[in-house]
Order: sequence, then structure tokens, then C-alpha cells
Amino acid sequence: MPQALIRNLDVSVLNRLKTRAAAHGRSLQAELKRILEQAAREPDRLTVEEFIAKTARLRRGAKSGVLRDSVGLIREDRMR
Repeated sequence: MPQALIRNLDVSVLNRLKTRAAAHGRSLQAELKRILEQAAREPDRLTVEEFIAKTARLRRGAKSGVLRDSVGLIREDRMR
């Protein structure tokens, strides 16, 4: 399988990535692979985790009484 090498990565960036990997229960390599795969996937396609997070944000907004104007959403949907 192909490999990639990233040179001159700032130590603070690497530490944040290690923290992120640990928070997700993954190795640094697995976390970096996941980040790169997500960045390179087709636009407008959400992972299961992203979909769940997005719907949770929408639900929280609905419960707080903050709702978006549906006109813009309908126009956006029609343009697809």
C-alpha cells in the first residue's frame, strides 16, 4: 500500500492530533488515515458519525426554538 511522509510538522499540531486520536480510541496512524480519507471523499457525502452529529445539532436547535427559515433550504434543495 502507498505511504506518505509529512516533513516539518509543528510539534503542537502533532500533539493535538495525538490527543484527538486518543479521544477517538485510535492510534495516531489510524486517526491520520481517517482524517485524510474524510478530506478526500466525495463532497456532500457524510459519514455515519457526521450524520449523527449533524442531526443532533439540528435537534438541539429545534428544542431551543431556533429554527432556520425553510425558504432558503427549499431553494437550495431545488438547485441540486
